[in-house]
Amino acid sequence: FIISRAVTQMPDFIKWTKGKFKSTSVHDLPNGILYLKGGELSEELKTIHQRIIITELYPLFHSAFFETKKVVYVDMTSKS
Repeated sequence: FIISRAVTQMPDFIKWTKGKFKSTSVHDLPNGILYLKGGELSEELKTIHQRIIITELYPLFHSAFFETKKVVYVDMTSKS
C-alpha cells in the first residue's frame, strides 16, 4: 500500500505511483492507495477506472477537522 495525505489530484497521484505495487497481496484488500482527501470528490474521481472505496471519517472521529475528510482506497491491482 501507499498511504498519503492529499498532495495533488488523485489522477496525478495514480500516475506517480503506477508500477510501484506488487500484484499479489497478503491482505483482504488488494494492494493500492489509501489517500486522505477532503471535500467533494466526484469530479476528481470520475476519470479513474480502478476500483475505488470511499470511507467517510466523521462517523469514526467526531472532530470538526474530519467533517469533510475521507479515506479513498484505489485498487492498483485492477486494470486502469
